[in-house]
Amino acid sequence: MQISTELMLLVGSVLFFISMLVGKAGSKYGVPVLLLFLIVGMVFGSDGFGLQFENVQVAQTISSICLCIILFSGGLDTKFQEIRPIIGPGVVLATIGVLLTALLTGVFIYMLSGLMFPALGVSLVTAFLLASIFSSTDSASVFGILRSKGLVLKNNLRPLLELESGSNDPMAFMLTLMFMQIIQSGDNPNYLVVILMVIVQLAVGFVLGYLFGKGAVRIINRIRMENVALYPILLLTLGIFIYAATYYLQGNGYLAVYIAGLVIGNSKFTHKRTSMKFMDGFAWMSQILLFLTLGLLVNPSELINVAVPALIVSAFLILFGRPIVVFLTLLPFRKIGVKDKFYVSWVGLRGAVPIIFAILPLAAGDIPHARWIFNMVFVITIVSLLIQGTSLPAVARWLGLSEKPPKYKQFEDFDVEFAEEIKSAMTEIHISEETLNYGKNLIELPLPDKTLVVLVKRGEQYFVPTGQTELLAGDKLLVISDDEDALKETYNNIGISDYSYQRNI
Repeated sequence: MQISTELMLLVGSVLFFISMLVGKAGSKYGVPVLLLFLIVGMVFGSDGFGLQFENVQVAQTISSICLCIILFSGGLDTKFQEIRPIIGPGVVLATIGVLLTALLTGVFIYMLSGLMFPALGVSLVTAFLLASIFSSTDSASVFGILRSKGLVLKNNLRPLLELESGSNDPMAFMLTLMFMQIIQSGDNPNYLVVILMVIVQLAVGFVLGYLFGKGAVRIINRIRMENVALYPILLLTLGIFIYAATYYLQGNGYLAVYIAGLVIGNSKFTHKRTSMKFMDGFAWMSQILLFLTLGLLVNPSELINVAVPALIVSAFLILFGRPIVVFLTLLPFRKIGVKDKFYVSWVGLRGAVPIIFAILPLAAGDIPHARWIFNMVFVITIVSLLIQGTSLPAVARWLGLSEKPPKYKQFEDFDVEFAEEIKSAMTEIHISEETLNYGKNLIELPLPDKTLVVLVKRGEQYFVPTGQTELLAGDKLLVISDDEDALKETYNNIGISDYSYQRNI
């Protein structure tokens, strides 16, 4: 039965809309929105409302494109000055940490399958393949949960976690391909060739990501387009090109696109802020599409058959595997405290990436137990998002690693932004009857020397004020300064505790 384009668009838009509504409600109660997107896909899938989606190749294509965009956006949003102090531990966790997780958990899975499912005949290499698939923390989950919950963590923990999750997917991807090739090569695999392939692809991916990122900045700055709306599209196009070109040049596209995002995001380029906002929105759309697709692909009835072993593996990974690996890999970094290591251990979130990698054995067609692997990974992911994802703020508070986030509201009436290079802090102040007690005219208000009222909104009208402008109750002022403390002094001087605020310092 052929489905019309209009029906596909109708169903797709309804699913997206429901996902956003569910996500909005879920975030209010502390449930990771990415988990809810996944559940929406499962509810509308073959075992729910009956949407049939079993095309593994299409799912793999959608997943690869979405992951490419998510990693690119994650790189764009990561600041060098934030990750510079933690590059060492971040890189070690993203490489050696992933390898140790795959080996340690793989041995456990092999022993567990021998005890519980000897008839299944899971080999040690197959166990290593399964462990490799979920050996990395998921960038979409870590970025999404840390940022949506507004966690303010001490000791550079947030950039460390984001750097690890954004850069460890390539290592897990290469390990997955390596063990797949070992299985496909039969009884006489050439281990040396496979290992060299992993090293070469990671090295090529890193170098090309850096070079392509530098080239992308030059291209954006040299092209002069009259329609400024095309600049975000250009940035997206360059990101996809970097991923695909690196693949054909025998490098790791996921690593290349993340490194390129880092380089581009920390450089000056034309219409940067607009392009970055576009990429952030597009990355969220990619996450929704990704989790919906993966939710539609799975058959929930099949998950019951693997629930017990998957729960046991999840418990081992959360309570033993991840903590052991974190403490071993971070042993040389003595400045990282014990509580920090415990929290890094807890933020071992699994998400869309392991499920994407689990599609690879399914798509290959000649990997034994491929469906079993996919279902195991799916349950492990749900458990991780449900247990670890919902408890990140609570665990941070329990360990004393969270700071109280500033209660800054978004602007309601002024849509003003400056380039990153312009250091500024802005606030939107509402004039009430009480505020007028401090002065009827603008010049009478006790504003510090370093602050300036640049715009007034009265009703639906906007105008630039002078010192003699008479203020009325209900007016809203846009105040700007290059000194954040000066703005805070402004609030104290006029007795305001509730305000909208935006910083670019």
